[in-house]
Amino acid sequence: MNKVFIIDGDKFSNFKGFCKEFSDIVLSGKYKWRGNLDAFNDILFGGFGDIENEEQFTIIWRNSAKSKVDLGYSETIVKLNEMVKNCHHSNEEKVIQEIKDAKMNNGPTIFDLIEEIILDKENVTLILE
Repeated sequence: MNKVFIIDGDKFSNFKGFCKEFSDIVLSGKYKWRGNLDAFNDILFGGFGDIENEEQFTIIWRNSAKSKVDLGYSETIVKLNEMVKNCHHSNEEKVIQEIKDAKMNNGPTIFDLIEEIILDKENVTLILE
């Protein structure tokens, strides 16, 4: 039987809160994911927390409509502003453009990116409630 992890959007209201919830639930508190989306992608393959490499598992995201708002454009702008401070100078222009787009409510939000990364994994089933 495949493992099931339940993330509850009522337990957080921003990206840092999502990172903590994900770490506590999916990584069983054994690792702390700090919000790097490349690392998130790698984590979903397994080998962290109680998930074996390429193990099949399900993430049920309760109150996902709330999370979609909480992790919308405002929170995306916050995350992108953090990224632009630390990114390689060759990526700076791209991130600045992403900030401009997010301020115009264009482009993917943090919620969209998280959802896309999860849905791209053959070993993970995502259920939005």
